[in-house]
Amino acid sequence: MIRVLVADDRTLVRGSFRILVDSAPDLTAVGEAESGEEAVCLARRERPDVVLMDIRMPGLDGIEATRQITADPTTSGVRVLILTTFDIDEYVFAALHAGASGFLLKDTRPADLLAAIRVIAAGDALLAPGVTRRLIEEFTSRPEARSRPSAALADTTEREREVLTLVGLGLSNTEIAAHLHVSLSTAKTHVGRLLMKLGARDRAQLVIAAYDARLVRPASTAETRPTSADRTRVPPPA
Repeated sequence: MIRVLVADDRTLVRGSFRILVDSAPDLTAVGEAESGEEAVCLARRERPDVVLMDIRMPGLDGIEATRQITADPTTSGVRVLILTTFDIDEYVFAALHAGASGFLLKDTRPADLLAAIRVIAAGDALLAPGVTRRLIEEFTSRPEARSRPSAALADTTEREREVLTLVGLGLSNTEIAAHLHVSLSTAKTHVGRLLMKLGARDRAQLVIAAYDARLVRPASTAETRPTSADRTRVPPPA
């Protein structure tokens, strides 16, 4: 059973997410937090697998709450899924460095949100394609981004660079496997090797590496992401 903590300052939103979570047979809501402080306290007490974290909350915001949760040895195994809108991408950038494992838009379909919780709980990272594009545009425009070494790419194979490109386009492991006509385990192996070779903490950093290496360009993401004509559409991983 995947244990989920919901953190949002709006009662109706929290209640809606809790009902959605409890509707899934493999998920259960273990608490609701209306502030960042409460989210940190409940995370320490309940040790959930995943926290659905809003960013804009009174007092301690979702970014600092995420940082405290992921930095605390007692809750370092808790995964944080940020729920955001296009209006606050600058905060998403900060949340990435705070240790968030995923980002989704608040208008995501219920079934996709449940699938995302499962992906995060399994130890993977997840980025909504739209958020990914704008996030990386922000990242690559910053002076410190230029200090990131790209020499590590020299140690990757042609297939690994192809996989890195697909990760940068926002594809899941399941979608990568379908696009390359390989097994899911093979796709996961390629992603795992990329994490090791590039010294990346998680999938979010692989996305940044793909853009930083110009394997994917922000302005062309919408056009370069494989379409239904190029690959077999598959449902989100269960």
